[in-house]
Amino acid sequence: MMKIVRASLVAVGISWMLVSVNASAQDQKKPFVTDLYTADPSAHVWQDGRLYVYASHDIAPPKGCDLMDQYHVFSTDDMVHWTDHGEILRASQVKWGRPEGGFMWAPDCAYKNGTYYFYFPHPSGTEWNKTWKIGVATSKYPAKDFEVQGYIEGLESMIDPCVFVDDDGQAYFYYGGGGTCAAGKLKDNMMEIDGELKTMEGLEDFHEATWVHKYKGVYYLSYSDNHDENNDKEGVKGDNRMRYATSKSPLGPWKYQGIYMQPTDSYTNHGSIVEYKGKWYAFYHNSSLSNHDWLRSICVDQLFYNKDGTIKMVR
Repeated sequence: MMKIVRASLVAVGISWMLVSVNASAQDQKKPFVTDLYTADPSAHVWQDGRLYVYASHDIAPPKGCDLMDQYHVFSTDDMVHWTDHGEILRASQVKWGRPEGGFMWAPDCAYKNGTYYFYFPHPSGTEWNKTWKIGVATSKYPAKDFEVQGYIEGLESMIDPCVFVDDDGQAYFYYGGGGTCAAGKLKDNMMEIDGELKTMEGLEDFHEATWVHKYKGVYYLSYSDNHDENNDKEGVKGDNRMRYATSKSPLGPWKYQGIYMQPTDSYTNHGSIVEYKGKWYAFYHNSSLSNHDWLRSICVDQLFYNKDGTIKMVR
């Protein structure tokens, strides 16, 4: 009788755990922002213990990606319930920006010595594709009171800034586009390049969306590729895939490792990878709410590593 009771209790316990796991998986909504269109999620965990996501904003009705504006910040402490901290910056607040506004593309944020640094690409002229600058706004808070301080001088006209702060406090700046990814050290003021930028070598089919994270002492550089379903010989539907490479140094050389995410239902993809409370997550965007390439929504899935440090395919 005792064996039967114990077996029943074990069965009930297992059933309860399965229900809890399924409920947790269902609660972690994809997309997790549903009241406005968002893209290009840049995820960070700050000293207050919350995970923050800095996202660009697609404005309806869309006009390609021209009308993107009004960056928002979202945060969570359980990966289930999210707080929208509201808008932190828009094109009209950028004095050196193009008069027509818009074109506030994929951002990033970094923290150093009590200050949050928000990096964003924005053109300075009407001829937007030739006048990109990487602007910098600062605040003492992670999700409010950002003020534009200027832009990083001496850069080429490229997009998608990423700033990685290593364990020793040294900050590294990455950006790119059009098949080129460049990177270098940042000075302590977080607004100037220290020395010269160099092209990142070893990245196969790089397009844009650079992101750098560190796992067990190894540096990972992830990015979107140039995949086009119209030219795909393997029959893979969709466009940008997410690839990655690894290195023993934050500035390479990089060893290409493969694809970690196949295309979503959106023409683009842009991701970030971060650890939170002992688990790793891959952030990205899709078009599942709108069924429109330029009205996107940010999503998250758990990310897993193989024993050799390679990343398992995120599904």
